[in-house]
Amino acid sequence: MSKYQWLWLIAFLLLGSSFLPASEWGFFGHRRINRLAVFTLPPEMIPFYKKHIEYITEHAVDPDKRRYATRHEAVRHYIDIDHWGEFPFPNVPREWSEAIMTYAEMRVINGNGDTLIAAHPEVMDYSGQVVRYVGNDPELAAWWAQTSLPVNEYLTWFRKHVMPQYYEEDWVATPSALSELMGRETDCREVRFIDHFSEYGVLPYNLLRVQNNLTEAFRSGNEAAILRLSAELGHYIGDAHVPLHTTENYNGELTNQRGIHAFWESRIPELFADEEFDPLVGRAEYIAEPADWYWDIVLTSHQLVDSVLRVEKQLSQEFPVDRQYCFEERLGRTVRVECTEYARAYQQRMRGMVEERWRASIHAIGCAWYTAWVDAGQPDLSLLGTGLTPSESDYFRQLEEAFRAGEAQGRKH
Repeated sequence: MSKYQWLWLIAFLLLGSSFLPASEWGFFGHRRINRLAVFTLPPEMIPFYKKHIEYITEHAVDPDKRRYATRHEAVRHYIDIDHWGEFPFPNVPREWSEAIMTYAEMRVINGNGDTLIAAHPEVMDYSGQVVRYVGNDPELAAWWAQTSLPVNEYLTWFRKHVMPQYYEEDWVATPSALSELMGRETDCREVRFIDHFSEYGVLPYNLLRVQNNLTEAFRSGNEAAILRLSAELGHYIGDAHVPLHTTENYNGELTNQRGIHAFWESRIPELFADEEFDPLVGRAEYIAEPADWYWDIVLTSHQLVDSVLRVEKQLSQEFPVDRQYCFEERLGRTVRVECTEYARAYQQRMRGMVEERWRASIHAIGCAWYTAWVDAGQPDLSLLGTGLTPSESDYFRQLEEAFRAGEAQGRKH
């Protein structure tokens, strides 16, 4: 082992005693990988992150807590990419607004108050140079045939008039906006859009969004935002490395393997990470094309889904049934969990897959932080020192209250 590796190992061991207790059951993994990612950073960054390592660790779980406060959060943690076809999923646009546009439904309310479904993802073709209607409704075919609308013009219009409403309850465009799009007067009172994409998850798009926000926080010297976004980006990157965050069968519901998500993502790391996983992942590297990089992470994770499910299914059929599940005390309750022996057998049969994705997560988080800092012009982080603003403190208080009092909104993951 090199001198560099020994230094990393010593740092890891010294920090081990300050890790949060195991009673924080569901949040173990995210806190751990965020903490370890700090030690991938270059000398210009690591003093700042080490100074705030407890924050980076503790707030790694804020995105999960935010699922109790807003319905918009859950979809940021996953993408059911297999809903959209076969690998490598050419039907899924890699750019955010293009993906939403491709799978959005347009409803036009005409002067008589009738609703015309002017566009629907099942009958529209945006793959060529011009928007094409490929359904069998003569009225709609005639409606679209009156114009030759370039796809890139529709996308530009969609970004201007629809995407700013993404977090609104209703997406509405005015008659004049529709006339602008079609290049002619249209008989309508209102135009409404319905999102048919986001419910299947938006993880890779959200990763790039948070990455860009972190870059801007570095550029503006906003310490509170740097810390918050660093912690949250680490969470989402961790999610992207979990194969079951990329499939409709995210918890084994479709294969009679309910509970496999927590088994893979939580139980195995909590049993083996500290004692058996190698925490030395190397230095953070600059990522020239973050959008492509994030998609590569997600697609690599998805390619492992079959193994995650198949190996556990085979093992469950071969392993003695009475040694698969045990009972433990957790937070004053008796809960059923996979036995250590069974978890070890699963880990071994997957040939260390969980550890590989765990280590890849740690390295990727460091790379993302480093890339945001470089893209912001490598600001001097030693000049920062404002700490949390009152508004940030209020935000975290309200987030904690929502988490303690409410129920998660949206799909579990």
